Amino acid sequence: MSPTVHEVRNAIRAATGRFEREFEASFTKEELQAICEALTISVDEAGRPSATRMRQQIRAQVGIAESLETADDSTFRKAELQAIADGVGASSEP
Repeated sequence: MSPTVHEVRNAIRAATGRFEREFEASFTKEELQAICEALTISVDEAGRPSATRMRQQIRAQVGIAESLETADDSTFRKAELQAIADGVGASSEP
């Protein structure tokens, strides 16, 4: 049985040193920033970068999008989460 979206998100959280969540929840800006750090993405904006920009950078880094310019900025879908989990070395097996 394949892992749920919630399980994959929590595996990514655990792999990036964040706390797993008991309830279904999208990534916070802090969690997106932790994913960027785990993928060695340089967040070059002053202060805290936007969630939109970080999602685009993550998609480009793990090969979901061909480039930053073509990367979608919406929340991640299950297949994208699985690619991100692979990128950060997370195990999403229950």
